[in-house]
Parts: sequence; C-alpha cells; structure tokens
Amino acid sequence: MRNRARGPLSCPRGGAEMARAGLARTALFVAAILSGCAVGPDYARPDITAPDKWRIDYTEAADVANARWWEQFGDPVLDGLIDESLRANRDLVIAAARVDQFIGALSTTRSQFYPQIGYNGDASHGRSSSVGQPPIPAGSDPYYTLYQGALGARWQIDLFGRVRRQSEAAQAQVYASEQGRRGVVLSVVTSVAASYIGLRALDRQLEIAQATAKNYADTRRIFDLRHKGGVVSQVEVAQIESQYQLALAAIPNFEQQVAAQENLISVLLGRNPGPIARGKTIDELVAPAIPGGLPSTLLERRPDILQAEQNLVAANANIGVARSLYFPTLSVTGLLGSASTAFGDFLSGPAAAWSVAAGLTGPIFTFGGIEGQVNTAEGGQREALAFYQQTILGALRETNDALVGSVKSREAAEAQTRRVGALREYARLSRLKFNNGYAGYLEVLYAENELFGAELTSVTAQASRYTQLVNVYRAFGGGWVGEAGKLAPQPQLGQLQSKTEPAAAR
Repeated sequence: MRNRARGPLSCPRGGAEMARAGLARTALFVAAILSGCAVGPDYARPDITAPDKWRIDYTEAADVANARWWEQFGDPVLDGLIDESLRANRDLVIAAARVDQFIGALSTTRSQFYPQIGYNGDASHGRSSSVGQPPIPAGSDPYYTLYQGALGARWQIDLFGRVRRQSEAAQAQVYASEQGRRGVVLSVVTSVAASYIGLRALDRQLEIAQATAKNYADTRRIFDLRHKGGVVSQVEVAQIESQYQLALAAIPNFEQQVAAQENLISVLLGRNPGPIARGKTIDELVAPAIPGGLPSTLLERRPDILQAEQNLVAANANIGVARSLYFPTLSVTGLLGSASTAFGDFLSGPAAAWSVAAGLTGPIFTFGGIEGQVNTAEGGQREALAFYQQTILGALRETNDALVGSVKSREAAEAQTRRVGALREYARLSRLKFNNGYAGYLEVLYAENELFGAELTSVTAQASRYTQLVNVYRAFGGGWVGEAGKLAPQPQLGQLQSKTEPAAAR
C-alpha cells in the first residue's frame, strides 16, 4: 500500500495535543527564567558617616540601655501610670491599626504571585425573536432556558519583577509602620515620665507658695500688733502686706498649672481629664543612670531612623515598579464549566466547556506616560534618601543636646540648691538683725523675696535635670522600646509580618 503524503500542517493522531503541551511547557520554562530578574535598582544601605564619640564625656551605664529605665526613679506610682498609658493610649491604638492597614496591603500585593481562581453561575429564561438574525426555524419553540456554570483562573506571570518590586515596597511599608508604632511607644513612655516630673515639680512649687503665704500671713499679724503699739511704721506694714499678696497671687497660678498637667497626663493614659495619683515627691525621686552607646548604634535602634530607612527601601522598589511598565506582561487564563438548556443535562459530559488562553500585552507609544511615572518614582527615592540622611543628623543632634543637657542641668540644679541654702541663711540673719534693731525691714523683705524666687527656681532646675535624663533615653532609643511595646496594643495581623526580614537587614 502506498503511503499518502502529509501536508506541512498535518500531524499524527494526538500530535496536536502533544504540540500544545510542549508549547505550554516551553512558555512556562521561559517565564520561569525571565521571572528570576526584576527591573529597577536593588536596595543598598547608603554610606553614613557617624562621629566616633559624643560632644561630651559621660559615665556610661550600658546595662540599663535596654531596661525599663523609668523604674530607676523609684516611684511605683509612676511605673503604674506608664503601664496604664501603654495599654490604653489612643495614639498607640491608632499606630497598631495603621500597621494592620499596611499588612493588609502587603497581603493583597503578594496575592498577585498566584493564580486568581473564581467561579460563576447563572440560570436564565428568555424568548428568541422569530424574525431576528438568524431567524428561528418555523415551528420551533421560541422560549428557552439556559443553565451555565464555570470555574475560572487567571495568572499574570511576573516576567520582569513588577509584583516582586511591589511586594518589596509593601513589605518595607509594613516595617516602616511598625517602626512608627515603636516610635509612638517611645513618645508615650517619655511623655508620661516627663509630664509626671513636671506635675511633681508644680506640686512642690505650690507647697512653697502656700508655705510662704502662711509665713507672710503670720508676719503680717505680728506687724499689725507692733503697728498698733507704735513699734513699726505703716510703711513696714505695707511692705509685709505686699509680700503676702505676692505669695497669694502665685498660688492660683500654680493650681491652674497643676490641673492642666493632670489633664495632659489623663489624656496620655487614655482617660477623661481628672486627678492623677501621686507617689514620691520630686525631692525623693532618684535620678536614672545615663545609658551607654556610640553614635553608630542610633542607626540600629532609633525607631524614626529605622522608619525613614524602610520608607527609602519602599521608594527604591517603586522605581522598579515604574520601570516594569516598559516591558510586556504575560497572562494565562483558563475556564472549565458547563452549559445546557436542560437542567438534567447541566453536569453531563456533552454540556462540558473549557478554554485555555495566553495573552501578551505591552506598550508601544505612551507619549511620556511611563517616563513620567519613572521620573516620579526616582524623585521620590531621592526625597526619601535625603529625609533618611536628615533624620540621622537630627537624631545625632538630639542625642548630643540631651547628653549635654543632662550634665549641665545637673550642674545648674546643684548650684541652685546651694543658692537656696545661702539665701535661707541670709534671710535668717536679716530677720535676726531686724528683731534686734540693727536693720530695717526692707533688708528682710529683700532677703525673703529672693529666697522665695530661688526656691521656685531650684524646683524648676531639679525638674529640668530629671527631664533631661528622660530626653537622653528618648534620644538613644533602645531595647526598652520593644519591652514596653509588649504592653501596648498589637497589630491584629502581626503574624504576617514575621515571614520576611526587612530589606535593610538582609
């Protein structure tokens, strides 16, 4: 028997299916190779030149850098207020919710790595036109019922790394938002500590004003009796009256400041404005030790620096997202379903329907549309880089300021304490001279006014010393932020965050 010649497009039985399968495998192989690359620059941490040391020498206490440093004040009431603020502060709730938003965006972005599978189904009843095109045959029933159902899948293969760059940017934004949350923890703890110190300072100043007013009231009664006895003049009575009214005028002012400070702390605690419990007096508080650390360590533990770097990582990845628009995208779609005019045949073999398709799309002329997006992304990266560098400079300045302030405020507080001691002795001797007739009351008035002002200033200096120590811990950051953050509201979707490390850490 003579063989029949095959045409150029003919295939043996089953050859078409084999060819299609081979083509599909080849396409997937090529896609797998291409998907190994991603357009756009890979992130590299910028070179940062940090100073070798701080501007002022100080005694380090590195063992307290990661501890609950506020407990060193020795006031259990302060400890309780900080714990309460960490649990109930509204800014922390907002920060945790913001992290969840970015985690949700990351999950959405990552879903593009996988086929998107869906379903559809419908049942319809209708009538065909007897005079339409094409017309239905004569005698046919124009009414019909149609049942349809299908499973569909669509997969856009990440040929040039667009989705990977989007995922990289979304991941960086998750970590940036988490660092923002840690920054809120740092701010809340230090704000409560500083506000409590300010409250105890105002309490002490109010006590000084009240005690001074009481002392002047006693002196005024004595002078009234002396004036009636002709011992002192009306001038001296007027002088002591002036002192008394000066002290009285200071009391409402301090009471108003105390109430305002209590309201501030209440809001930090997530409460309605109201009274705040007191613990130790400001004189009984113990100054915390200064934590240790070199300037370079700020890059690893300051939440604002870490947040700025993650924003830089995201901006860098967005350049790749924009550049990927120059390249084609490959999509694979599939459909498996059934369609029938009789419900009984809906799931039978003859009613089956399926399709497989692949599509390739890409730009030709966009008239600057893609170029504009690339320029926008590159400009955003330069902005994020400058902001990162500026954040580091600001952190170094804040830490230097806090360290210098902690040393100089201690020296100032010690000098003010010595001044109060000297003025107290001056006031005692002046009154002794006046009682013995060796000096006029004007000298006593001057000495006691100076003492009153110095006592108030000394309390302010003492509070400033403690506040500067709080600022040192605020500036250094440290592991204590993580420990404190365990008490704060947590992102509800936080488990997604641990799947990958930040790009800056790799």
